[in-house]
Amino acid sequence: MRTGEPRRPGAQRGYSYLGVLFLVALTAAGLAALGQTWRTAAQREKERELMFRGGEIARAIASYQRATPQPPAQSPQSLDDLLLDRRATLPRHHLRKVYVDPFTRATDWELVTDPAQPGRFHAVRSRSDQLLLMAHGPDGEPVRRAQDLVFSAQAADRGLAHQADAASAPAAASTASP
Repeated sequence: MRTGEPRRPGAQRGYSYLGVLFLVALTAAGLAALGQTWRTAAQREKERELMFRGGEIARAIASYQRATPQPPAQSPQSLDDLLLDRRATLPRHHLRKVYVDPFTRATDWELVTDPAQPGRFHAVRSRSDQLLLMAHGPDGEPVRRAQDLVFSAQAADRGLAHQADAASAPAAASTASP
């Protein structure tokens, strides 16, 4: 097109359309990346909730075992035993409620049978086979799926002993100094 020559009508058609298509493509790519970020954040939140809820149930199992009136320590038969323990004269509540598994969205925890006490359980785990983002459980063991995380009373007791040691260390240090 030479200068001074009149423009033909419709000579620049299509450039606006290509610009809008490019803008839509950029917006779609940005939303896809944002969606992936939200999905990852939601997965991490589910994993944190699984760790908390499983840990609470494990601590309740350990409390139930410690509250056994006569030795040896007795494990619960069902999750309902943790809600209301009637073995002593005064009923105890080791667990406020049966927590929902964040992956299955149900209270269908798998009860891990206690080998020393048939019909009773000493740990729980999720029934979900969903892959996890975390590579290691709280005990350092490698995990791939939600059902690989086992929440046991023994691990809960070790955690309580570790917390008690950590709490008594500053107190011991303060009494030892002049």
